[in-house]
Amino acid sequence: MGVLVVTGGSRGIGAAICELAAARGYDVVVNYSGDPAPAEEVAERVRSHGGQALAHRADVSDEQQVSDLFSAAAELGPLVGVVNNAGVTGNTPGRLDEQSAETVRRVLDINVTGVFLCCREAVRRLSTRHGGSGGGIVNISSTASRTGSAGEWVHYAASKAAVNTLSFGLAQEVADEGIRVNVVSPGLVETGLHAAAGMPDRPERFSAVIPLRRAGQPEEIAAAVLWLLSPEASFTVGAVLEVGGGR
Repeated sequence: MGVLVVTGGSRGIGAAICELAAARGYDVVVNYSGDPAPAEEVAERVRSHGGQALAHRADVSDEQQVSDLFSAAAELGPLVGVVNNAGVTGNTPGRLDEQSAETVRRVLDINVTGVFLCCREAVRRLSTRHGGSGGGIVNISSTASRTGSAGEWVHYAASKAAVNTLSFGLAQEVADEGIRVNVVSPGLVETGLHAAAGMPDRPERFSAVIPLRRAGQPEEIAAAVLWLLSPEASFTVGAVLEVGGGR
């Protein structure tokens, strides 16, 4: 099948993507930026499906570290896809006028510059223009890009809107070079993100406004990602696939 790089692959949605990808036959590079233990655990689960796995630490906002990440991925075999899942909210929720410039810069660095850098490295390796054999890129956005996340993370929502625009523009550039670029836009999902922001009960509190009356599970987002990477989505280019329970 080939090698799939998953940024932010050690927890939550990223970990679910890594494991499902392994079940579908991919070798997986599990990117992480902090504690190596969860990433190594995910890598072990990938190996349990019979695939190769590499846990690699890299801050996706750092150009050299991103370059090193893709060089490390090449050691496993030919690259066939990238999932840009790494992202941050800035953690502390609040109105825009309560946010620091430092927080906003960090969110934009990870969520926008990080996606740009990883997409750039992917294109340089996948594009037939550069001697590659093609492949798929799936960028993880958020339904916050549409709802605005007022009172919590307007800066985060804005960063995810940028991901949507970046993805659509890139899709137009590289579609005839063998690369399909698409977006999965999750809604409220039960992950550790909420507890990290000091709101462990957030999925339960917000479930009432979701037509399905529940938060999503990481595995449900992973299924959408793997579909977009698969031949079944061969005519899907530049799409934003919302997986948000109807909200």
